[in-house]
Amino acid sequence: MADAVLLLPGDGIGPDVIAAARRVLDTVRPGIEYSTCDVGLTAVEATGRPYPADLLDRARAADAVLFGAVGGDQDLDTAWDLRPEAALFALRQGLDLFANLRPIRSIPALADRSAVRDDLAVGVDILIVRELVGGAYFGEKGMREDGVAFDTFEYSRETVARVVRVAFELARSRRSSVTSVDKANILRTSQLWRKVAGSVAEEFPGSSLQHLLVDNAALQLLLRPRSFDVVVTENLFGDILSDSTAAIVGGLGMLPSASLGATGPGLFEPVHGSAPDIAGRGIANPFAAILSAGMLLRHGLGDHESAARVERAVDDAIESGVRTPDLGGTASTDEATDAVVRALASN
Repeated sequence: MADAVLLLPGDGIGPDVIAAARRVLDTVRPGIEYSTCDVGLTAVEATGRPYPADLLDRARAADAVLFGAVGGDQDLDTAWDLRPEAALFALRQGLDLFANLRPIRSIPALADRSAVRDDLAVGVDILIVRELVGGAYFGEKGMREDGVAFDTFEYSRETVARVVRVAFELARSRRSSVTSVDKANILRTSQLWRKVAGSVAEEFPGSSLQHLLVDNAALQLLLRPRSFDVVVTENLFGDILSDSTAAIVGGLGMLPSASLGATGPGLFEPVHGSAPDIAGRGIANPFAAILSAGMLLRHGLGDHESAARVERAVDDAIESGVRTPDLGGTASTDEATDAVVRALASN
């Protein structure tokens, strides 16, 4: 039976970068069967809803989901169930995609695009594991009659344990070093997080664990990025830290991600947004989406060899001098994708 991938291009530059990722997938693993579904503003404009009622059923029927981007210039006062981001959150929660993997990996040819010194930017290989279905993003929220807004921040022992366990399991194939990030000096949820992380660490005697407060972690990730291996943290902290560390490796256009659950299909997407200011201009950076396709091959289809080929091809394309405008170059989306496809032919 052929592998089945659900494509969710979404809004803005989403369709452009998903088309690029599909070209690469077709090159390295022909025969995948694709289906496509509108989500985000695209779906709102077509149907009045940000995603179809059968979205979760269609996702569960696939082996993996490849997501582009959603959002645009919509009013922040729009009801949540009509906001484009609702599609993404429905997938995360409905599929229980609790572990979000965000690799931060430097490419030598992009050292000049790093926000840190060249000697710090080279050789960075960090995997941030972000808890994805808990914390303030999914807690009770609202606005009281007195005008005070609130977002409830909650974590249970099991919610923490399962994502920390994923971090340690992934660390086994790396440097066996895990850094748990919290705010245990202030937050009760972080105090629980730290205790549970310590308990889980005892299940992995060959690995090391260190704890860092999130403010210190933000600083240390920029001052000594090569010293980090796997970083595990809660939803909000993980969102912020992974985006900020993108500055080390050339920006959000270089960051892929994988969102995984205990069972069922994973969701793979570039970390960047829909970038409506450059939508339709053919200049979007496709590398993050292509690298997300690589993560789909590894974590969604179990094809580690093809995933490694995709990663090498992106490196080779950039090493050959191909850069999109966000990386200081002039290559179009298609030209950058062409370079990756050419590199695949030779590796």
